[in-house]
Amino acid sequence: MTQTRTAIGLMSGTSMDGIDVALLRTDGETVVERGPSASFPYDAQFRDRLKQGLVEAKAITQRDQRPGALDALERDLTLRHAEAVKTFLKQNNLSAADIDVLGFHGQTVLHRPDEALTVQIGDGALLAGETGIDVVYDMRANDMEHGGQGAPLIPAYHAALARGAAGLPAPVVFVNIGGISNLTFIGEGETLIAYDSGPGNTLIDQWVEAHAGIPFDQGGMIACEGTVLPALAERYLTNAFFTAATRRSLDRNDFAPPAGSDAGLADGARTLAHVTAAAIIKSAGHLPQRPVTYVVCGGGRLNPVIMRDLASLAEVEGATVLAAEAVGFNGDSMEAEAWAYLAVRALRGLPLTYPGTTGVRQPVSGGRRAART
Repeated sequence: MTQTRTAIGLMSGTSMDGIDVALLRTDGETVVERGPSASFPYDAQFRDRLKQGLVEAKAITQRDQRPGALDALERDLTLRHAEAVKTFLKQNNLSAADIDVLGFHGQTVLHRPDEALTVQIGDGALLAGETGIDVVYDMRANDMEHGGQGAPLIPAYHAALARGAAGLPAPVVFVNIGGISNLTFIGEGETLIAYDSGPGNTLIDQWVEAHAGIPFDQGGMIACEGTVLPALAERYLTNAFFTAATRRSLDRNDFAPPAGSDAGLADGARTLAHVTAAAIIKSAGHLPQRPVTYVVCGGGRLNPVIMRDLASLAEVEGATVLAAEAVGFNGDSMEAEAWAYLAVRALRGLPLTYPGTTGVRQPVSGGRRAART
């Protein structure tokens, strides 16, 4: 009988707003028992350091380089993750001995799939030493070394969730709206296809931060006061990314926010919310079948403007849009859960990525291991 392990997943996404933590009991295949989850936000000063880290990371040409202040940032990021784990364990009356492995994503500071270069800062050995728990980290690199895009990695977990969800009309597409949005298509015979679909929250976040001094448009409150500007929306939606013959993984810098002269605050936020939704439907056009059901997770599902636009556009094509919670999932913790699931798969040497998800030449496992001390 395959061993079921208790894993904690740690996710700090492209929105750079904090650390998501989730506990999962899993064998890395069919057993998926979801446990508690929590989020630990970054303070504004640390978010500023992360944003500066993105600038300094542009000088990286090899994965192990840490120019400028990136070395110190990596250490501090790791220590924040360690504190999040310790707090999470305490909150749930658990000890380090109860956990078999941590799945540690780290923070992506550079992602250049065309150059087979991806960098997630995060010191796995330091995290293992601080928490007393084994760590699996750096899970994207092996995919790239075998010809993949290094993203998205979550589809293997989406497929496991779909197997356990009865009554979802197929084909089903999981949509994760984080900083970048991505799709996972689960078709007949568990056909698995996945790719980045376009900008998620990152353009809206950058827009409202630059023009309103706030990190994101909570509840779409700014966007709901505005109007879609068709010319501005089309500038994004006619990008060659959407019509290219092959799907490619995105970096948050692949789409730039509008200039201040392009729109007022509310109209800019409204237009970018529309772009997020329309990009998902446009990118779904590359799938072998039109989806019948979209299951939406990630922070973007909490923006009702995005969700209304997505539902309207999907309805035209005969599809239904559901938030993750409507089918019994947790849209906030799904990515962190995925990292726990992938860590267990990595320990077992099972594939994390597939030709249909990242373009890798053959299914490959991945991740580096750091043992507790």
